[in-house]
Amino acid sequence: MRAERGLWIFTLRREPPPFIHPHGPRARPPPPPGPAFAPLPSPPRPPIRPAGERRGSPRPGSPRSAAQGAGGRGRREDGGGGRRWLYRHVQQEIMKLSLDVAVAYLRRKLLFTENGVDLQVCTSKNPTCCTKKMEELYQTAAKQDIQQLLQTSSATLKFLISRNAAAFQETFETLIRLAENYTSTLFCNAYRNMAAEATTRVQEFFTDVGLFIFGTDISTEEFVNRFFDTLFPVVYNHVINPGLTDISLEYAECLRMARRDIRPFGNVPKKAIGQMGRSLLPSRTFLQALNLGIEVINTTDHLHFSKDCSRALLRMQYCPHCQGLTLSKPCMGYCLNVIRGCLANMAEVDLHWRGYIQSLEELSSAMSGTYDIEHVLLNFHSLVNDALLQAHINGPELSEQVNKVCGPPVRKPTQSPGCSFDQNKDNQGLEMFSRDSEETLSSRRKEFISHLRLYRAFYGGLADQLCGNELAAADGLPCWNGEDFVRSYTHRVVGSGIKAQSANPEVKVKGTDPVISQIIDKLKHVIQAATKSIEKVG
Repeated sequence: MRAERGLWIFTLRREPPPFIHPHGPRARPPPPPGPAFAPLPSPPRPPIRPAGERRGSPRPGSPRSAAQGAGGRGRREDGGGGRRWLYRHVQQEIMKLSLDVAVAYLRRKLLFTENGVDLQVCTSKNPTCCTKKMEELYQTAAKQDIQQLLQTSSATLKFLISRNAAAFQETFETLIRLAENYTSTLFCNAYRNMAAEATTRVQEFFTDVGLFIFGTDISTEEFVNRFFDTLFPVVYNHVINPGLTDISLEYAECLRMARRDIRPFGNVPKKAIGQMGRSLLPSRTFLQALNLGIEVINTTDHLHFSKDCSRALLRMQYCPHCQGLTLSKPCMGYCLNVIRGCLANMAEVDLHWRGYIQSLEELSSAMSGTYDIEHVLLNFHSLVNDALLQAHINGPELSEQVNKVCGPPVRKPTQSPGCSFDQNKDNQGLEMFSRDSEETLSSRRKEFISHLRLYRAFYGGLADQLCGNELAAADGLPCWNGEDFVRSYTHRVVGSGIKAQSANPEVKVKGTDPVISQIIDKLKHVIQAATKSIEKVG
């Protein structure tokens, strides 16, 4: 192979048949194979004429001069002159061929050696360079490509939800620690003699608050009542009927059981139950919804494609390679039919995904105001203080009621220690949740919802996004239609969803994917939970 005036010239050398010795093939080894392509020999260059010499005049010592001098004897000796003229003529004719014709000739005659009879998907009337093994590799690559595109398309949405889910969880944890700090500080400052015992009850209460917010199946009414039940013996021992020593464990248990009948704290426990229920339940549902959003995206990112879809993806993306069309792209309509068929089950999530985002938006609005979790938790210590003041004011009447139910107090020789709580704990967090700060929990929710609202139609328009941005050829350009390189796609383009795929000419969809059905059920459940939480707040 060599370059000649901008054209690569090839000649095909036929190999002689292998030599077989009459006494056996090992007697004489066959000649080594030569190259498949051998360059044409370069034509001899004409010698440079001296200046002033006319074209056609014989030079001294040349064959022509010798032939003339020998009376024409050189013509007989130069019998190869006609062959040289024919060689130059053929070479000039070859040079006149266009480069496109030469490339097309070589492409058909030299590169495409397989007839494609063993191919399952990339079959064609034209010559092909693919083998069955190549087709299998292309099949794997096609599925990996589409999964990579799905993950890339949802990466921003997934990051938005997961980042905010982690941020809100961390915020709730900090809120709980600060509220516990406020309440324990109240006892250390105003009721120091019972601070050690009361702080233990406070810690247990806010542990229950955290368990509820982060998904444990407990009742707000139950752990609020448990807090005031266990607090009453401590208050009786140090505020209502103080003594030199503490009451016995048996007497403290009687007081705990009688608290709801005696009602030493008035309506404060009932008020606390209402506030906690209306603020904690929406926050709990909000976190659960965010975690479900991440689960939905993870599921659809790793969706299992049917066999028919996999074959259609192979035909669309890699079968053109078998015909040398490595730079071709599928027609837009063809791409939409294939991708909408493959993502038909995923498109069924669209309606419920829109409802999911709308419920989050409504839930976020309901969490603001009087029953905002930030307001309720950080002011819980005020409710506790009101309860202690009411018990102190009604002390004599409460003592009489206790004597009727549990008898006179029975005390033990030990005395409870004073306050051991570190009042400086979590002081850095006070600045973060200051009411003067511009970035409150409510503003964070509003900012998150404003960004999430942009993804309401994510699942409904995913096929259009993939074809328009990544896969399909631009309008007006030649494209691949699954069989050949054409100007436009002529088949009908179907819509999104399972029902629309009955007329899909490229992909057959056989029914609903059970994994997608499970995701849809979970979305329905969290939408219903959000609606109940909103109704409870309202």
